[in-house]
Amino acid sequence: MRTTNIRERYNLVRKYTEQICQPLETEDYVPQPVPFVSPPKWHLAHSTWFFETFILKNHVEDYKVFDETFNYLFNSYYNNVGDRVLRTDRGNITRPKVSYVYAYRKYVDEFMNILLATLDDEKALTLIELGLHHEQQHQELLVTDIKYILGHNPTFPVYDPDHNLVDDVNSETGFVQINEGIYEVGYQGDGFCFDNEQGRHKVYAQNFEISKSLVTNEEFIEFIDAGGYQDFNLWLDEGWSWVNENQIDSPMYWHKINGEWHYFTLGGLQKLNPKAMLCHVSYYEAWAYAQWKEMRLPTEFEWEIASYHFAWGKRWEWTNSAYLAYPNFTKAKGAVGEYNGKFMINTMVLRGASVATSPDHSRNTYRNFFHTDERWQYTGIRLVK
Repeated sequence: MRTTNIRERYNLVRKYTEQICQPLETEDYVPQPVPFVSPPKWHLAHSTWFFETFILKNHVEDYKVFDETFNYLFNSYYNNVGDRVLRTDRGNITRPKVSYVYAYRKYVDEFMNILLATLDDEKALTLIELGLHHEQQHQELLVTDIKYILGHNPTFPVYDPDHNLVDDVNSETGFVQINEGIYEVGYQGDGFCFDNEQGRHKVYAQNFEISKSLVTNEEFIEFIDAGGYQDFNLWLDEGWSWVNENQIDSPMYWHKINGEWHYFTLGGLQKLNPKAMLCHVSYYEAWAYAQWKEMRLPTEFEWEIASYHFAWGKRWEWTNSAYLAYPNFTKAKGAVGEYNGKFMINTMVLRGASVATSPDHSRNTYRNFFHTDERWQYTGIRLVK
């Protein structure tokens, strides 16, 4: 029965979020070093706020919210739901205490489990499923935001000695030939997908060859040593401005110590593994590297067409496609319609998944999207020729 399955899934997902936070000290829950990073405490509360706001308040008679201030403090971007704290101010929310946020999670979970024992409203169950995938997105953001917080601490604290997460190496080499033709892309099936994956449609692709492996650290070091970060001919104009304004000369978390490259990992500062897949690069860096190799990045459609022929899932892979709506895309009415559609501007699509992606949260039709300068996610490069 769906209710039984979703109740079990609900508890597994909610527990995993708290497992991610288990290695943290109380002080780690609050910092927001830059606007695009949210404090772990905020993630814990916001993912809980989703279920209280969209499920419990609408489906539990006489439900009393845990704290009247939380709708303002932990709403992310849902204008339909009311006013909210600016994203840049999330790190200023020193109160409520971390323990109070955990009490909030427990309170909501208790009511959700009671509701899920008997709920048979199909629309509500579908919305709960969306809420679980929403929380899984925040689980990945938790991992990447925690890494950013610790990785910009001057002492490089260790999150967990066994959580390097960037040591994966390629299992394949060479290129896959994809023949010219008309292909279908977009989600099909009866399972869950986000609305931005819907609208399966035909696309035309010319002949292309796509690498079965991702760019490695040692390959990218060749680019650095060849002066790649100093050669304006390789860069998009905005990328060249970004490099110079921010004094970028290597991927995020890389540090050259006594002539040797190291990188910060969740297991601490370690010597860089040259054979490992490159990680934490922006679209600008991916584009410049492809130029240097006299190749290019795949479009998101080329990536999806070819994805059956290579291993993927260790890095979010930059594509050369802007994040736009598929044919016949329509936003849902109300707050749920704010989930994806309003962000279809000034971002590029990434495909695949990463080592930080939660279990059972990957599809080859999944369309992730970030701004061109962002690289705190586990991003990598796959080339096309």
